[in-house]
Amino acid sequence: MNFKNISNITAKSIGMIAFTLMLGLTVNNANAAKCSNTGANFNNWKKQFAKEAKAKGIKRKGLAALAKTKYATSTIKADRNQKSFRYSLKKFMKIRGANAIVSRGRGKKKSHARLFAKLEKRYGVPAGPLLAIWGMETGFGGFLGNSNLVSATATLAYDCRRSAFFTQHLYAVLKLVDRGVVNSKTKGARHGELGQTQFLPGNVLRYGQDGDGNGRIDMVRSKADALASTANFLRAHGWKRGAGYQPGQPNFRAIQGWNAAGVYQKAIAIMGKKIDGK
Repeated sequence: MNFKNISNITAKSIGMIAFTLMLGLTVNNANAAKCSNTGANFNNWKKQFAKEAKAKGIKRKGLAALAKTKYATSTIKADRNQKSFRYSLKKFMKIRGANAIVSRGRGKKKSHARLFAKLEKRYGVPAGPLLAIWGMETGFGGFLGNSNLVSATATLAYDCRRSAFFTQHLYAVLKLVDRGVVNSKTKGARHGELGQTQFLPGNVLRYGQDGDGNGRIDMVRSKADALASTANFLRAHGWKRGAGYQPGQPNFRAIQGWNAAGVYQKAIAIMGKKIDGK
């Protein structure tokens, strides 16, 4: 704005500008897909969201995947029942099988030594925390989830509890469908996480890496892609090569970026240290 000419704007003009802006916001809000805490209006919400997605550049494949989504009651049930993060650290680690994760993690550190050496050289992240995350998230790829990825993400975007957060991940998963990274049948966790280390769709877009060098990112079948993406995530969240990652040390903050729950963060740090033999 040219502040030298601001005196030429009349009070009436200012009022008209303000009214026009308010009207535009009202229209946009009126047309926006409305969240709900029941599944009753899910299909109508999908139709409106499809218009918004198309305006944001989502293409035919992504829109078709959105149209096929169903309200995921199992996702809502899981979202309302996250009890383990309220446990003490000791109980949390026992329930999550920390000793087994450490034992298996040490074995995988040896059997995949070349991969972890490559990852540490490139990203600065040692094997321990990567293996702790891999073991904690999916039991080293043993269970990647059995929920429809797009439906779970759409359900959480529709649900009012965290609609704004998951709306961005819904746009992301539709972009991943357009790009052929996932499809309308891809399975994931009930909160819309994907692959061996359980990335949310937006994080696949931001941090996904082709760890095995085959020219594409496959978070489900390629452990190299999943682990490289995890290392890249930690590096992007401030991981410093050679620094410690226990509470109070520089790299613990990067682990905090992975998961907001304090018991989870501490468990990863403890297990990672044991796997690394420190």
